[in-house]
Amino acid sequence: MKHIALALFTLGASAANAACYADYKAKQDDPLRLHYGVAEINGACTADNAENELASRLENGGWVLLTVMSVFDENGLEDKRDSAGEFYLRF
Repeated sequence: MKHIALALFTLGASAANAACYADYKAKQDDPLRLHYGVAEINGACTADNAENELASRLENGGWVLLTVMSVFDENGLEDKRDSAGEFYLRF
């Protein structure tokens, strides 16, 4: 029974440390500029957490977050590199 508990604990710890990413859309005004980007997210891998993190990061860079499109692990990361261009893991 101890071995099962240890295995479950280890599995849970690994999942908690898994990388999390979000793809999003952001804008700047005057003149209007839009961008699509991908960012690594710390903490819970949820859209709400990604929105909170990205809003402040983007604001510091002069951008306004429009929407978090999705959150995903490293398996979906490489597929989005070309679409994100210069905003791939920038924020």
